[in-house]
Amino acid sequence: MSRIFIVITGLILFPALNNAQNLTAKEIMIKADNLQRGKSNKSQMTMQIIRPKWTRTISMKSWSKGKDYSMTYILAPAKDKGQVFMKRKNEMWNWVPTINRMIKLPPSMMSQGWMGSDYSNDDILKESSIVVDYEHKIIGEEKVSDLDCYKIEMIPKEDAAVTWGKVIKWISKKEYWQIKTEYYDEDDELIRTEIASEIKNFGDRRLPSKLEIIPADKPGHKTLVRINSATFNINIDENFFSQQNMKRVR
Repeated sequence: MSRIFIVITGLILFPALNNAQNLTAKEIMIKADNLQRGKSNKSQMTMQIIRPKWTRTISMKSWSKGKDYSMTYILAPAKDKGQVFMKRKNEMWNWVPTINRMIKLPPSMMSQGWMGSDYSNDDILKESSIVVDYEHKIIGEEKVSDLDCYKIEMIPKEDAAVTWGKVIKWISKKEYWQIKTEYYDEDDELIRTEIASEIKNFGDRRLPSKLEIIPADKPGHKTLVRINSATFNINIDENFFSQQNMKRVR
C-alpha cells in the first residue's frame, strides 16, 4: 500500500558506487525510491493512530509490484479484519466483506484519512509519483538524526495532478534513506512532517522500520507506522492485483 503501506523499485544498497557530488537531485531521489520500494515486495506492518483522547492500532499485510500496483489486507482489529485496499494504476478500490461490497474510491474521498490515520487516500494513490511528478533541486546539506543528508526541494510539474505545493526531503548521503519529509500546501504552509527512524535489516537491505507522521496544525495527533517484516523482489504477477483476488487474499 503505501509507503505506509509501506510503503516499500531498486534492488540493493548503493553506499559507495557514486561520488555524492556527481549525483543530481533527481538521481538521488531515484536511488532513495528504488531502495525503499524494490521491484516488488511483501510486508507486514502495524499502524498506530494517536489522538488526544484515544489510540487505535491496525495490523496489516501488504504486497506491491513496481509503482502501479499494491494491495493491503487488514488483519486487525476484528471489526476491520478482512478489508482489502487495492491500488491499480490510477484507481483505488476497497473490498468490505461485512457488507459484501466492492467500492471504487471516488475523487470526493481522496482527501479523507486512510483508515482514520494522518495519511489520506490520495497520499496512498499518488505515493509513487515522487520521481516523475516533481522537479528536484538540492537546496542544502544538513545533519538529521546524526546522519549527513541531502536537503532536496520538490516542486510539482505544471501538469502533475498532485496535492502538495512543495515537498522537502532529507535523504541520507551514504545510505539513501528518506529520513525526514515536510509537505507544504500551495500557500507554502507546512501541513505535515514525516520522520523515519529505527534502522533494521530487511533481507538484502537496511531501512528505517518506523515512520512517524505529524500534522502541523493538530496538536496531539500523529500516526506511527512500524514495519515488522519485509521481503523484496518477490515473484508476483500483475494479475495478483485484481478485484477477484481482493476477495480471496489472506
